[in-house]
Amino acid sequence: MICALGAAVCFGTASVLQAVATRATEPGTGSGVDTALLMRALRQWRYLAGLGLDGAGFVLQIIALRHIPIYAVGAALAASLAVTAVVAARLLRVRLSGTEWAAVAVVAAGLVMLGLSSGEEGSGTGSLTLKLGLLGVAGLVLVAGALAGGLPDRSRSLTLGLAAGTGFGVVEVAVRLIDDISLSALSNPALYALLLGGGAAFLLLTSALQRGSVTTATAGMVLGETIGPAAVGVAWLGDRTREGLTWLAVTGFVVAVAGALALARFGEPPAPPDPSRPVPETP
Repeated sequence: MICALGAAVCFGTASVLQAVATRATEPGTGSGVDTALLMRALRQWRYLAGLGLDGAGFVLQIIALRHIPIYAVGAALAASLAVTAVVAARLLRVRLSGTEWAAVAVVAAGLVMLGLSSGEEGSGTGSLTLKLGLLGVAGLVLVAGALAGGLPDRSRSLTLGLAAGTGFGVVEVAVRLIDDISLSALSNPALYALLLGGGAAFLLLTSALQRGSVTTATAGMVLGETIGPAAVGVAWLGDRTREGLTWLAVTGFVVAVAGALALARFGEPPAPPDPSRPVPETP
């Protein structure tokens, strides 16, 4: 659980850096799958620093997924929005309201409940059908991102967010379906699902941060990366709670995700000042 929380800190801080860098980048084509936009963002040092934190967070995420259920890791990763809110308040001088500070506390309370109630990871290794299905979902994420470019901004943001979250969810499940890192893993469809799902999610999230309502996209991402993977872990991989504490785990999961959704606006940095608007004179 400590590794999952460490991953949330890394991802939450990276979100602020990447959002600022992406908004400072020249607009792309508007497509959800815009590799040129990603290449331009890579020229920004803040985006590169965010990628470094993402890499560290991914390593911590893998360690966590090897020891605790997917639902606990997913809720902890959704809590990265609480980290984003606190970092944004510090670095970007964004003012948090009393309600938003309460939401940060709610997220923390939900994670405490999950930490107390979650058992060990399930012993299920997943069938070949599940692995192939996961690869198919990763492919659909890429298709959804490509189609989202022609939608109105609000629908585009929600679609990109859900698709990106689903891609990150594919990564969570795929980590559990890869037994070891060796030549034998090359024949495992879950490895390709991890690479395709993770790559597609990065592309889609970059596009969502660049244009449209990032608040809507972030909320969609939280839902996409938590609910589906948690269901797969319980239904197919044998994830369970400590005996008699299922109610506490369910409550903690719902509370943590709800608190994260309340902080969804912190996926979006403040808009730059409009130079065409006159600055009011000081009386």
